[in-house]
This record gives sequence, C-alpha cells and structure tokens, in this order.
Amino acid sequence: MPELPRSRPPARPRTQAAFRRWARLLPAVPAVLLLLVFLAGPVLWAFHASFTNAALTGRNARSPGWVGLENYQRLFTDPVLPLSLGLTVLFVGGSAILGQNLLGLTIAVLMRQARRPVAAVVGTAVVAAWVLPEIVAAFAAYAYFSRDGTLNQLLGGLGLGQPDWLYAFPMVAIMLANVWRGTAFSMLVYRAALDDVPADVTEAALMDGAGAWQRLAFITLPMIRGSIATNLMLITLQTLAVFTLVWVMTAGGPSNTSTTLPVLAYVEAFKFGDIGYGTAVASVLILIGAAFGAAYVRLLREGKP
Repeated sequence: MPELPRSRPPARPRTQAAFRRWARLLPAVPAVLLLLVFLAGPVLWAFHASFTNAALTGRNARSPGWVGLENYQRLFTDPVLPLSLGLTVLFVGGSAILGQNLLGLTIAVLMRQARRPVAAVVGTAVVAAWVLPEIVAAFAAYAYFSRDGTLNQLLGGLGLGQPDWLYAFPMVAIMLANVWRGTAFSMLVYRAALDDVPADVTEAALMDGAGAWQRLAFITLPMIRGSIATNLMLITLQTLAVFTLVWVMTAGGPSNTSTTLPVLAYVEAFKFGDIGYGTAVASVLILIGAAFGAAYVRLLREGKP
C-alpha cells in the first residue's frame, strides 16, 4: 500500500505555548520600565551631557552646545585624573575586596564556631554600623579619626602619638571607615552561604583527618565560590560609588590626596559648575563599574558546574 502522507501537527498548541511564555514575562514589565526610566535614562543623559558644554549657571546652563570629545581630551590630560583613578582603585581594593570581603568571611566563619550568645552580640555589633544612615556613619567616622577625636584620645591615654589622621593619612582613615561601615553585608552573605554547606561533607573530611584550615580551603570555599563572586561584585560596585563618606571626612583633601572619582565628578560639576566635564568623569566611573561587573559575571558563569 502506498504510504499515506503524514498530517502536520496543529499549530494551535504551539501558539498557546508561545502565548504562555510571553504571559510569564508580563509581571517583569513594570520592573523593566522602572529600570529604563530611573537607571538607563540617567546613564544615557550622563553620556550625552559629557559631549556638551553644559554648566550649572550662565548661558551654557540654558542652552548647552555640542563640543564632541573636548571634555574627554581635557579629562585625559588632567593631572588629577591619574591620581584620582589610582586612589579609587586603592580604595576599592583595600576597603572592599580585601577589607570587607576577608573580614566578613572571617567573622562569618568564627561565628559558626562561637557560642550562640557570643555570635549574637558580635553580629549585632557588626550590623549596627551597616544599618546607620550613610551620613550618620560618615560623621561618626569623622569624629573618630579627627585630630581631637576618639582614636587620638585613646592613643593619648596609652601614651602614644596622636597624628592628624585626616590630614596625614586620609586614605587610610577613609578605608578603615568604609570597612567598618560595610563589613556587615559580606558577613551576612557568607553566613548564609556557610549555612548551605552540607554538614556531612565537612564531617567526612574531618574523619579523613583534614584540619580546620584544610576543610576551609579545599571544601568550604570551593563550595561557596558563587557566593564569593556575587559578594565581590556587589561590594565592588557599592564602593566605587561611595561619595558621602569621603566628602564628609576629607572633602577630597588635603591637596587631592583623597579625591576619588565620585568626589572629582562632584567637585567639577557642582563646585566649579562644569556639568559637561563632571559628567565626563562620571562616565569614566560608569565604564569602570561596567568592566568590574562584566568580569564578575564571567567569573560566576565559569564557576557553575
């Protein structure tokens, strides 16, 4: 018998499946619109303004003109930019990647070994700095590191020197303040990640004779590498954008020795009134943040099994 032609499957189920896929995306539409309005919109405006001579006051404030790459040419010949860029890298690397990340992990590990009352007290003390409004934490850090502040009072009581921390060592003071301010976030991330590590795996390693450091280095850390990459990405981007803490403590001084990129952008845009040049600095900061974010996302993808 001749073979009968096969009938094509009806298209209706396929259409219904496509409709259901699109229907699942509908709840995300408001969030996407909000991101476009409040995130993508200001970013695009900043890039556009960086190619103009927009100003805070005067004729250019009313009708800014297009100047092309003039702001960027001026930026990359500005002697303050390399200093500001280096201070920003130092600030992020010292206070976030090393300071907050390692201290948060250390506290989380120790809290798992400590008794519950001790862990509760330590956790509350660390989180207290994080829940403070940023401006309050900045003034508290200023009061601690100022010439007549708490730190020098303690050092004087011990018979030690009393340096002017905010003048002689401004970046050291700012980095320590940022570590104090933000360590709680890393601690909470790692505390949750460590709770998800299966107990039977670490118990098996203990029975095989692995010490505490060996279990941490070869079992625990590899199992929470996704949380490590996520935490590094978040605290890096948060620290890149820190402005209030630096401005309240030193205002970028003395002599630009604590002028990070956010402070430089603010000074140029709102102190000197050059919005176009200030947004050019901000655009460089946005690109640096995007580069860090892309690197961490790639790290996350490579870490997946």
